[in-house]
Amino acid sequence: MGANPDGLKVMVIDDSKTIRRTAESLLKKAGCDVVTATDGFEALSKITEHEPDIIFVDIMMPRLDGYQTCALIKNNSVFRNTPVIMLSSKDSIFDRARGRIVGSELYLTKPFTKEDLLGAIQQHI
Repeated sequence: MGANPDGLKVMVIDDSKTIRRTAESLLKKAGCDVVTATDGFEALSKITEHEPDIIFVDIMMPRLDGYQTCALIKNNSVFRNTPVIMLSSKDSIFDRARGRIVGSELYLTKPFTKEDLLGAIQQHI
């Protein structure tokens, strides 16, 4: 697919409406097809339905956090190879390591920029 995010299906999972809106508008401007979810449970039902090419997931969420959500995605044979990018407001080595353990491809610290999002997509698609 190369570096062109046009027409790419991206899922953004975050309990913050602001973050979802920001990511969605940045990604849509780049030509991506964006699906959002407010938490891990909603995301899991939407993943099956929309089959995203790449998933951005917030770590701190109620009910099912980003690590658990990522682990569930990676444990599903259909979505095992879908890149998962963790989003977090804190940048700690522990969180990065934990993100790798559950199989995420990358860890982005909030607030992220358009370059962060598109860079992550280009790296992993």
